[in-house]
Amino acid sequence: MTFMTRFRGARWLAAAALAAASAVTLAQDLKIGFVSTERILRDSNAAKAAQSRLEQEFGRREREIENLGSQLRQATEKFEKDAPTLSESQRAARQRQIAELERDFQRRRREFQEDLAQRRNEELQQVIERANRVIRQIAESEKYDLILQEAVYIAPKHDITDKVIQGLNNAR
Repeated sequence: MTFMTRFRGARWLAAAALAAASAVTLAQDLKIGFVSTERILRDSNAAKAAQSRLEQEFGRREREIENLGSQLRQATEKFEKDAPTLSESQRAARQRQIAELERDFQRRRREFQEDLAQRRNEELQQVIERANRVIRQIAESEKYDLILQEAVYIAPKHDITDKVIQGLNNAR
């Protein structure tokens, strides 16, 4: 092995050692935080208020759909009980009525679920936007370099979710 080959190898080894030392220093200087979006959407006052608004807005429609479903079950049970004594034309008429009631029930339930999902997304988006503003404020005031919202694993010392929920609850 020549002197130049050993010199290049030593330079490469020195560069690798320097890079490793820099990475350790960088990792020590990097301030990382983690926020659980799920906990924010479950535990914050803003999320609870959004849920309450949804319940108020959609509660009446939900009860109407439940009543319609109950009417459908009762009509079906009554038809099954009365079917042996009904004439063919009466049986066909009742089956049409039940089928129409079933279609109405399915349509209303589908529309309700679509409307509820859309409004829930709107409400949760507002909560997330407010939470993101609080996260940015915490990041700037406490000098965080990186804040993650999704992770497979995070050490509890990096979890700032409680701070965010507190900031969100205090903000208006």
